Amino acid sequence: MILSMTGYARHETTVGGNVLTWEARSVNHRFLEISFRLPDELRGQEPRFKASVQARLGRGKVDLGLRLAQAPSAPAPFIVDEDLVMRLREAAGRIDSLTGSAGGLRAIDLLRWPGVLQEPAPQVEGLAEAAMTALATTLDGLVEARSAEGQRLAEMLEARCAQILSLTELVSKRLPQLQTEQLERMRARIARLDVDVDAGRLEQEVALITSRMDVAEELDRLNAHVAQLRDVLRKNEPVGRRLDFLIQELNREANTLSSKSVDMEVTRAAVELKVQIEQMREQVQNVE
Repeated sequence: MILSMTGYARHETTVGGNVLTWEARSVNHRFLEISFRLPDELRGQEPRFKASVQARLGRGKVDLGLRLAQAPSAPAPFIVDEDLVMRLREAAGRIDSLTGSAGGLRAIDLLRWPGVLQEPAPQVEGLAEAAMTALATTLDGLVEARSAEGQRLAEMLEARCAQILSLTELVSKRLPQLQTEQLERMRARIARLDVDVDAGRLEQEVALITSRMDVAEELDRLNAHVAQLRDVLRKNEPVGRRLDFLIQELNREANTLSSKSVDMEVTRAAVELKVQIEQMREQVQNVE
């Protein structure tokens, strides 16, 4: 079962009076690149979080974000900076004395002053372990999403493999007919020239021309690479780089087949082969 490098997962859990929410997104990348967005209270846990991700994923650009918020069911009272309130009242009293007014400060005026009201700091006890447990669950979801996408990619690659084998079979069946047609064309040209030609010599010339356009080896290698590719698709390990190498080999054989072709039907098959292989190459770029 192959894994795609594309996936998304989200997990939310409540610990104490806090809500922890992990979000994980991954896309294709040559290596494993991990980035975190963490609240200040848990920033020191990043090395542990990173090790957990490295243990689960092999390749991909992975972005993980953790949000820490107060649970709606457990609102904590605001903290009033009493010292700041007293200093503001004293300052307001001095201003009243200087100006001769007696407006004073209303509570609503004090509440508007920055820093008078403060939200309570989250209770960090137990948050680190809860975040680790929640991260493991999030990674389970991410791996599951990548696995589902990998299954879809495997099915698409398998369909392309079947197309390639169908095309190689078509060309293989065409090869004996090509030799016969080549011989008939040469005989027709000689007949038009009205000259005597040794039959053995004619067959030798045809055999020489045919050998130059013989693509049996290329077809055999194409079939062998497809068999290897199918074996790789059944492995339970990161196989993206191996698949990429096999796609390069398939493309090399398809190019050789195209360059040797002297027949329109074989040329069309070679072009279609390259189309199928290019589609496989694009799909393989997203395999872990």
